[in-house]
Amino acid sequence: MIIEQSRSIVKEVGKALVGKQEVIEKALMAVYAGGHVLLEDYPGVGKTTLALALSKALDLDFKRIQFTPDTMPSDIMGFSLYDKDAGSFRFTMGAVNCNLLLGDEINRASAKTQSALLEVMEEMAVTVDGVTHPVPRPFVCIATQNPVGSVGTQPLPDSQLDRFMVRLSIGYPSTADQVDIIKSRRHANPLEDVRPMVSRDDLLAVQNYLDSIAVSDEVLLYITRLCEATRAIDLVELGVSPRGIIALSRMARACALMRDRDYVTPEDVREVFVDVCAHRLVLRPQARIESVSAADILRSVMESVAPPSLGSPAHVRR
Repeated sequence: MIIEQSRSIVKEVGKALVGKQEVIEKALMAVYAGGHVLLEDYPGVGKTTLALALSKALDLDFKRIQFTPDTMPSDIMGFSLYDKDAGSFRFTMGAVNCNLLLGDEINRASAKTQSALLEVMEEMAVTVDGVTHPVPRPFVCIATQNPVGSVGTQPLPDSQLDRFMVRLSIGYPSTADQVDIIKSRRHANPLEDVRPMVSRDDLLAVQNYLDSIAVSDEVLLYITRLCEATRAIDLVELGVSPRGIIALSRMARACALMRDRDYVTPEDVREVFVDVCAHRLVLRPQARIESVSAADILRSVMESVAPPSLGSPAHVRR
């Protein structure tokens, strides 16, 4: 049942984002895993389209905030206003009062505004004037950012990056796909054709079901060794954190679910390893001098850490 729903969601989102099935699938995995998605790419390749199409296919209450240098934390979290008639302060929730928040061009805002999302991304609540206000469930933040170094951008703090479950890049479509995109937009916007495939309750049920996907001790050890290996590389200042290990295990479970299995294999871990961990590495200056990227380092880690040889899946631990 879940796999059929997942395929229908991917197909529906694919109406708006042509030729990018792998990116759609990994974004959906992150949503299933209860995580947040950072889309990093050049303008005009479909980052906002992906977020909008996902919100429609998943039937989620959607809000968008365009980050600029003058965006304030209160725009995101909310604020209290004095109500003269009631004689007290009244709290008005900010943009986070939704199921799916699109933070467009998040790295154009100040670090103070970027960090306003830290609490809600981790704890699904915001605290204003000493009072904690929960946000609706499910809650997903999809943020887009232009490549660091573009005019008017400033890097996200490491603590902020660590709260995104995955960082994805959409990339340019193929020549044939670009022709299809032009044809599909000749008379209407394909986003208008995206229909809800599941309800919010269905999505919450899938997120809860994810905990029942089995992970053997051998696979858990493999996940841990992969992440530990990133901390012992000369070109890496900071490796993958324990939060990253948890994110990798949950994404591997979501990957297994999308592959119609109720247990995780090393292949599931390897499929999502770079997407989960690349943005969590802090590289030394020498890496840039040698033109070595975080993805390059993670691929070398996968070559150096041998995956376990698993027997029957009947013995895996849930």
